[in-house]
Order: sequence, then structure tokens, then C-alpha cells
Amino acid sequence: MRAGPILLYIIGIAIFCAMDAVMKKLVEVNPAVMATFWRYVAAIFFTGLIWVQAGRPRITADMLPVHLARGVILALSAFLFFWSLTVLPLAQAVTIAFIAPLLIPPIAAIILKERLQGGSLVAGIAGFAGVIVAVGIDPGAWNDGQLLGVGAVLVSALTYALTIVLLRLRAAKDGPAIVSLLGAIIPAAALFVPMLLTVPADAILPSGESWLWVAAAGATGAVALQFIARAYARAEAQVLAPFEYTALVWAALFGWLFFSEPVAPRTWAGAIIIAAACIWQARRATAAPEPASPAG
Repeated sequence: MRAGPILLYIIGIAIFCAMDAVMKKLVEVNPAVMATFWRYVAAIFFTGLIWVQAGRPRITADMLPVHLARGVILALSAFLFFWSLTVLPLAQAVTIAFIAPLLIPPIAAIILKERLQGGSLVAGIAGFAGVIVAVGIDPGAWNDGQLLGVGAVLVSALTYALTIVLLRLRAAKDGPAIVSLLGAIIPAAALFVPMLLTVPADAILPSGESWLWVAAAGATGAVALQFIARAYARAEAQVLAPFEYTALVWAALFGWLFFSEPVAPRTWAGAIIIAAACIWQARRATAAPEPASPAG
């Protein structure tokens, strides 16, 4: 396997972290379900441009079952994570969500029939250890609201891992343009009714500078998914999963830049462990043959 998919994936993760920072800004002043809905609506515009530029590849009926399932699960995952940002620091929410890379290999083994690789599991566990060193989570310090936030992140991580495997299932066959377009349209449709039922009528539309944040979230989300879809079209889910941990560095950076969240020295210690795990996984991946596309 060439290093290309790994680099694409790392770039996509960095851009997704930028989107998380934008969404944290949005949910500070807007209901989480409303902000999540409009983030996907904005993404429809940007992914639509990408789809047109790609030559308007045909969307067929056989694609829809997996994309519908992924879109609905993705809407739930995104809402839970973005809501958690109202009660948790960005870096801490991202850290707890890092359980997802450990869940991706067994889910991929069940759905995609990927053979579990001991090396990928070790890299994932090592990366997660680096995350714990970096953040030093103390559950005893959480209040009731933060505990709810932690629960939301954990469910979000499980559902996110499932959406990643479903993305891998269709990415090679459908291409990144279709994956990203349907990955915006379906979650937006899934969130529309819940938003109408839970958000006051006078708060359904973003106001003032919130529109700029919505546009930024849509653009960064669309671009990030392009990189990630291209990576998953060329590499197994369990191979790329450990590189999710590179998000720690970006989350810490964006949290420091935009929310004045301090970066402790232990963050850098954890980052070194994560970097070592990722370098080791990259060496393993680049030495391996190109995988076959998943069936489905």
C-alpha cells in the first residue's frame, strides 16, 4: 500500500477538527440540533458543487440502502457530539470520542469481513493510551451535566465507528463525490423534523454572524469528507483507524486558539506516544499490498 491514503486521511481529520471548532462556536449561541441541521444544509451546497465538478456521477437505487442507513446514524452521531460541546471542552470531547478507532476494526470484521490484524489493534490501543496520557481524564471531577456530555460522546463514538465502516463499504464503488453529497443530504433530511419539534420557531434560523459559522462548518465538513472518502476507497478501515488519534493535536490547537483552552505539558507527552503509534502503523501499512475493495 502506498502512503497516499494515510496522508489523505490525516488531512481530512485535521479539517474535520477545524469543523468541530466552528461547531463549538455555533452551539454556544444556538440549539445543537438546529446548528447540526444547518451545518448539513450548508454542506449540501458545497458537496453539490463537488458533485457537479466531478461530472454529476449517477446515483443509483442500489447505492441508497447503505447511504440511507449511514446518513441517519451520522445525523444522530453528529448531534450527540455537537451537543456534548456545550458542556465539555473541545479537546476533552474529542479525547473521549477516541474510543471510536478501537471499535472500527471489530465492526469492520463483522460487516466488511476484514480480517482482524493484530498490528492494527495494537496501534489503536497504543494511540488511545497516548490520548489518556495527554488529557489525564478525571471522572471524579465531572458534574452531572458533564456526565451527560460524556455519555453523549460515547454513544456518538459508537455510531461514528459504524458510519466509518459503512463509508468504507461504499467509498470505492460510489466515489467521494456521491459519498459526500449523500452524506450531507440524508443527515439534513433526518434532522429536519426533530429540529421543528424541539426548537422554538423564532430560533430555527441562524442569526447574525451565525450564518458565517454555518457556511464555514458546511465547507470544512464537505472538504474533509472528500479527503476521508478518498482514503477509505484505497485502504481498509482498520488500517486507517489509528490515525484518528492525530485529531488530539488539532483539537488541542484549535481549542487553544479559539477558546483559550490551555494545553498542558502532558498533551505533548501523549502526542509523542500517538505519533509513535501512527508512524509504526504507517510503516506497516505502506509495506502491505493494496487491499481489495469490500463487497456490498
